This record gives sequence, C-alpha cells and structure tokens, in this order.
Amino acid sequence: MRQFASMFLVFLLSLGCPLAQADTLKVLTTGAYKGVLMALVPDFEARTGHKLEVLNDTAGALTRRIGAGETFDVLVLTPGGLKAPGEKGKVLPDSITPLARAAIGVAVRAGADAPAIGTVEEFRLAVLNAKKVAYIDPAAGGSSGIYLDGLFQRMGLAQAVRAKAVLVPGGLVATRLVSGEADLAIHQISEILPVQGAQLVGPLPEAIQNYTTYAGAISPNAANPQAARELLATLSGAQAQQILRTQGMLAPR
Repeated sequence: MRQFASMFLVFLLSLGCPLAQADTLKVLTTGAYKGVLMALVPDFEARTGHKLEVLNDTAGALTRRIGAGETFDVLVLTPGGLKAPGEKGKVLPDSITPLARAAIGVAVRAGADAPAIGTVEEFRLAVLNAKKVAYIDPAAGGSSGIYLDGLFQRMGLAQAVRAKAVLVPGGLVATRLVSGEADLAIHQISEILPVQGAQLVGPLPEAIQNYTTYAGAISPNAANPQAARELLATLSGAQAQQILRTQGMLAPR
C-alpha cells in the first residue's frame, strides 16, 4: 500500500499537479473578536487542513507589536489600528475586510443586584453608586477603555471614577467582578459574555454607546496567501454572521 502511494505521488508530480500544502497561519486579533474567531477554528481547520495559531491583545498593544516587527499572516484590528500597518506596508490594502461591530456593556457579579442603566442618568448613578468600577486601562490601548475615559470626562465623572477605578491592562475585565476586586465592570459585550460568574446587565444607553468596528487584513509576507484569504472569506461569510450574534457582536455596516 505504501509503495502504491509513493508511485501515485510520483505520477502526480510527473503531470505537474500541485500538491495541497497545509500551513499554520498566525492570526493576531483584538480580544473582542477572539470569541468569534475561536468558534470558527475547528471547522476551518477540518475543511482546509490548515492550522490556526491565534494570539490576542488590545488594539494598541497589537499596533505596537507589529510596529516592533512581529510577524503574522492575518490581522484583526480596528480600521484605525490598521492605518499605521497599512502605511508601512505591513498589510495588503486590498485585503482589508470589515468583519464585525462590538458594543460596550455593563456587568455585575452573577446574583448581585443589577443597577438600572436604561438612560444616561441611570448609568451615571450606577457608576457613582458603585464601590469599584473596572474597565480597560486607556494606557493599554484598549478601544473601550479609551472611549470610557473620554466619556467619564464629558459626563463630569472623571474625578469620581478615578478614585475607585480598577484599571485592567488587558484581557477580560469582568473577571474582576468574580475576584471581588470590583462590583461594576464596563467592557465590550463580547468580552463580558465568556466570563463565568459575571452577569451582563445590558448595553450602554444608545445616546452614549460606542460601536467599535473590526476588520481583517493579510500580511504581504503571509506564508500561504491563498489560505489567508480563505480564512478572511470564512470570517466574513454566512457562518461567521450567525456566530457573531452568539458572541454578543453585530454585523459590520
């Protein structure tokens, strides 16, 4: 049987038939989109034979890592975050593909009383009444942390929040509820839902809501450009659109 397989391989090569090559694609993604990506990994790997190595970080940290020379095959980042890599030739401009939108939500520890946050004033009171408020450290470059820092300033809450802020350098903010370090967490909904022991209260009121868009792009030095483009097609396809909803995200506009 082994001899037959070897002879068949030689026969294919003699005809000039290309052989399928399985590669490992390195994917860098923001934390907000990681859940969607990981949900698609098993099917993509089984269907294509390629493996995915998925690494996540904040948008700002990924931008710095790429600027410092870190390599990748596929990158999922905000359109703003993709600007610098695009200008430096680190992503293919024609490969940039909108993938999803994420909204910011409020969470408490599972079983705790959920504050009213349906209006801007109710959200304001919820923040003021909380003992400790956890959110992404703006200095870490997380999209929600940067937005919330500005929002608290506009709402006149900056000083009050600063005194009780639990600034998270990256990862899942809602874990600070489970650990008891905070009693209110504000983060993108897609990063609240995976945390066991945390309970989503709801999204920010629409008047102060901030939607972050995520897009995918391919490196010009991708090990297997065809496989990288196939992955992007998967991330923007019908199956991904269904998974977005289960992960608390919305389709891109």
